[in-house]
Amino acid sequence: MESSKEANKILVDADSCPVREIITATARKYGIRVILFVDTSHILEDDYAEVAVIGKGRDAVDFALANSTRQGDIVVTQDYGLAAMVCAKGARAIHPGGLIYTQDVLDRLLFERHLSAKIRRSGGRVSGPRRQSHADRARFEAALDRLCREMAY
Repeated sequence: MESSKEANKILVDADSCPVREIITATARKYGIRVILFVDTSHILEDDYAEVAVIGKGRDAVDFALANSTRQGDIVVTQDYGLAAMVCAKGARAIHPGGLIYTQDVLDRLLFERHLSAKIRRSGGRVSGPRRQSHADRARFEAALDRLCREMAY
């Protein structure tokens, strides 16, 4: 049986992930396995990471990623629902903007998502996510590095 330390990996919801290069560079530095999850409408190649191509379908990539997640893994995703699922399994989840998801943060984000959906259903408009900045990338890199150091111990 392999140890949990050997099994730990970084799983990436990679369909629209703006920080793939940072992920693979950081993972390579620590010798951590990376799996990029994409659906069949994306073509993705990486010289370090494995690419898992999942059939198209609503949330198919999210469910495949969640099913592959184990305690101690790191998951990179912008999807709050997916983050909540993997955190419940004992994984750490991080947003490409550098936010490390905690239960308190997820509760707030999921509630805000619920409110936004209610507004849209009633005909209102809500703003979408903002474009990623250099500060977001730097924050993500520092946070991912910290999680990888923690994983190594």
